[in-house]
Amino acid sequence: MITQGLLETVVVAYIEAALWSSTDENGEPLDGLYEPYDFADEANQSIHETVSDWLDLLEAEGIDWREFWSAEQLGHDFWLTRNRHGAGYWDRYSNGLGETIGRKLTELAHAYGESDVYVGDDGSLYVS
Repeated sequence: MITQGLLETVVVAYIEAALWSSTDENGEPLDGLYEPYDFADEANQSIHETVSDWLDLLEAEGIDWREFWSAEQLGHDFWLTRNRHGAGYWDRYSNGLGETIGRKLTELAHAYGESDVYVGDDGSLYVS
């Protein structure tokens, strides 16, 4: 069951990973310039919907990620994996059940496609 607390924990980690792995048009890391509350309302809603959908999918697929990932790691790795950053679900565990689950999470995350964080004309952060 997906609780509001689980959703929020995964969302916060997802946003934090998005900020530190993204840069502005000058190549400056966004986490040094912005905070999670700098996302526009529509971006925040989109992120919540995406993460909620992700958690629903994992539940529907019967993937028991909790043995190998904390909620924070799940959100962090979802952002990195869907954006093909070279780190993510597959590299936390290199053998056994953790590797099998990591490979499945990677496959499912890639299906979400890439997403970018960008600064809008209003100075707020948005996601593509």
